[in-house]
Amino acid sequence: MDLTIPKVMGILNVTPDSFYDGGKFRDERSIAVQVEKMLADGADFIDVGGYSSRPGADEISEDEELTRVIPVVKVLLKEFPSIILSVDTFRAAVAKAAIDCGAALVNDISAGDLDKAMIKTIAALQVPYIAMHMQGTPGTMTQFAHYENLIKEIIDYFHHKIFQLQSAGVKDVIIDPGFGFAKTVDQNFELLNRLDQLLLFERPLMIGLSRKSMIWRTLNSDPSSALNGTTVLNTIAMMKGASILRVHDVKEAREIIQLMIQL
Repeated sequence: MDLTIPKVMGILNVTPDSFYDGGKFRDERSIAVQVEKMLADGADFIDVGGYSSRPGADEISEDEELTRVIPVVKVLLKEFPSIILSVDTFRAAVAKAAIDCGAALVNDISAGDLDKAMIKTIAALQVPYIAMHMQGTPGTMTQFAHYENLIKEIIDYFHHKIFQLQSAGVKDVIIDPGFGFAKTVDQNFELLNRLDQLLLFERPLMIGLSRKSMIWRTLNSDPSSALNGTTVLNTIAMMKGASILRVHDVKEAREIIQLMIQL
């Protein structure tokens, strides 16, 4: 896939407790209807996640995550044979099972830190890998939002990660700076303002700002009211070099790209 023209990744959370859409998509019909809509609206990828990574989310077992994710991967590939699926997981076993079923890439919020088998697994599978910046775990990350120099530390993190991944034999690496993960609202806006500095890696940059608390806390609203703010911040991210927008609302993200490529 040519990422010189930005792409849209639609979010499909098959979890009961995700911060925005938790519990909405729990059966095959509701899942298929939602994915059909996202594809019709212009999604290039669908990212399937079975483990909520919101701050303080409950931990679930590997077996539970597999039970949530793998049947969905199978159903979607049957219903939409040409679909490009990403699996949102930090567990190597879940990643391998999803890829074995036909998923195409892996989106790991921990960049291999939460499962030491992940990088070796990705290298063996030879699939694209999205490595995100985070400190701690979803349950503890709010305690780790402390930086001497935010951008420098994120750059240092990705220098190390990309070297580690390349050394292991992972060829296609996408980086995600991890908005909302071990970062305060102010730190998120600092990161967005200086996002273009991450282009030094010459790697595709995926951005996940969709309906996050940096938007609705700033506007004194809630996730259900954060679409307009999401569109504004995604536009800024595009102007600063984003290659993939990871969103709940595909149509609006696709419209940003359609307008931006005219400039």
